Amino acid sequence: MSLRNLITLLLGLLFLYGLFTVGFPFLLALVVAIFLEPMNQLLIRMFKLHRIAAATISCTIFTLLFLGIVYAIGLKILTQLVAFFNRAPLYTSELRKMFDDWIEKTQLFYDSLSPDVAIQFDEGLKQGTATLVKLISGLSGKVIDFAQMIPNLFLVYIVFTVALYLFSYSLATMKDRFLTIFAEESRQKVERVLLDLKASIFGFLRAQLILSSLTYVLALIGLMILDVQYAMAVALLIVIVDLLPILGTGSFLMPWAAYEMFKNDIFLAIGLAVLFLVITVVRRIVEPKILGDSVGIGALSALISLYAGFKLFGMIGLFFGPIVIIIYQAMRKVGLIRLNIRFDDSSEGKT
Repeated sequence: MSLRNLITLLLGLLFLYGLFTVGFPFLLALVVAIFLEPMNQLLIRMFKLHRIAAATISCTIFTLLFLGIVYAIGLKILTQLVAFFNRAPLYTSELRKMFDDWIEKTQLFYDSLSPDVAIQFDEGLKQGTATLVKLISGLSGKVIDFAQMIPNLFLVYIVFTVALYLFSYSLATMKDRFLTIFAEESRQKVERVLLDLKASIFGFLRAQLILSSLTYVLALIGLMILDVQYAMAVALLIVIVDLLPILGTGSFLMPWAAYEMFKNDIFLAIGLAVLFLVITVVRRIVEPKILGDSVGIGALSALISLYAGFKLFGMIGLFFGPIVIIIYQAMRKVGLIRLNIRFDDSSEGKT
């Protein structure tokens, strides 16, 4: 690979990384616009509409359907969340009473110990308390971060909606302008790469939807078996937390299980721990397979790209890593990237 091609590839990866970070609303709008393009073409052919009119209709239908689904599902879940938080003072009161009882029993136990054992017990108690405070602080920080994200999410949605209309209006001309960057003899290869990338991106999004749906179903079934109130809302919270870090369900289910253990509800505590293990194991088993089948890369490549992307770039790397592998494979398939390692035989030509 020449230096010029290498620099171009690095700049392309940098641009792609920018799309997945600050440019994510625009990237999502572009993907949806590509998804709506068949509807645009259908409206143009059937009703002889201008592209702007066809794109306006298709984008408006998508926006109304999206808002309708969010309203229908969100209203039900919001009702459960409101009922859940209305009972929060009761949960807090129970927790405080339980904690006071535990302190009283601990003090009686502490007074019965010998001085040496009491010192060791006191040190262990301090370490345990510090760990608990650190855990609670971390969870509180996540809740605050999520609350601070809500206005930002609203802004992202507005930018996404406006960009969706604009991309839909000029999608055909954008593609032609993009192809003019490349030499004429390379445009056909680039177009094939774009087609492969389009199929892989939609497959990737479909895989993420399948995995999130699987997590929601497993959580909902588990919570219903455990007879937990507001199961639909709690299952949604589990899915949201699971999207944040790898094994994210643990930061929700395990503290809950510890709380139930302190309440002496052993059945629910063990059930929540088992539910966490089931969700984690099932996701880690099926995720590489589903992702590999959806985007056309092997399960091992999908697993490596997910892990390396997360370690290098955090949450955004879970999307960025597989996309880089997809682009690389598509470019190799059409011959835009050639790696031919050759070893010269030093003994060749010698007598």
